[in-house]
Amino acid sequence: MTAGERFFCAEAARERGDPMAGTALRGLAWVLVEHRGGWPVNGFDGLELEPGTKARVVAAAQAAGARILLVRRHGRRRHEEGPARWAVLRHDGSGGGRQHWGTWRRDEDLAGIAAALDGPGESGRPPVVLVCAHGQHDPCCAVRGRPVAQALDERWPELVWECSHVGGDRFAPNVVVVPDGVYYGGLDAPSSVATVAEHLAGRVGAAHLRGYTDLYPPQQAAVAAVLGRFGPAGRHDWAVTGTARDGDRWWIRLTGLPPRPGLVEVELCSRAAPPHRLTCRGAAPSSARVYELTALRVL
Repeated sequence: MTAGERFFCAEAARERGDPMAGTALRGLAWVLVEHRGGWPVNGFDGLELEPGTKARVVAAAQAAGARILLVRRHGRRRHEEGPARWAVLRHDGSGGGRQHWGTWRRDEDLAGIAAALDGPGESGRPPVVLVCAHGQHDPCCAVRGRPVAQALDERWPELVWECSHVGGDRFAPNVVVVPDGVYYGGLDAPSSVATVAEHLAGRVGAAHLRGYTDLYPPQQAAVAAVLGRFGPAGRHDWAVTGTARDGDRWWIRLTGLPPRPGLVEVELCSRAAPPHRLTCRGAAPSSARVYELTALRVL
């Protein structure tokens, strides 16, 4: 990059070929809060809300291990009449997930989130497709995320929301399907439509997969490895059944549903990548942990 040239973390990551597998943030629950105005750099934490209600929501989310994300429809113009919405979504391991939706006009209405975090939620609803477009947090999320949000919104207008920061700015555009708990990255408009269509049809592929949020990073990388070797599969067609570590070496065992192999062992080597600027706004270089496939054996 020449002096004076603007730095974009996603462009730099693609030029370096940064691996995505094993980079999804762990989590089993999400709180979505529709906010149609501008988003602060720190998302929900930066909103000026009634203090007692805000504290109650934050405390309930922390107790449940839930991540709070601001959401809006693409372009901010659609569905702006009437109350805004909120949702609590949980990954329950069964493949269906649980969802609870509500509305809010006054800040105090958001107190319903705390009660919903203690409730069972509803099963059988279609998943929500989130596209990170949080330009205040990182320019790449807006520059790359909004065209993807537009393409997906045109295809699935009821499922797609723009969202605030989900992590991994350098992999923008990032798409997260919840409550399935699947992170995708490095997309563009055509590949995002193809990837989400495959996901909604019950097939997760390795090409743009960052990971499953119920797994730890090396386990996420192992799932990506078997999907790359044996082809796309359903969200729960591969299950991690064993994890062992010796220093920087990992051995992950997975069981597959037919017609996939019944038992596979993935061997990985983890290392720290050379320091780079990993976000647009982060001037100091930092090092990411990467997982390299060294062997894959059918047992």
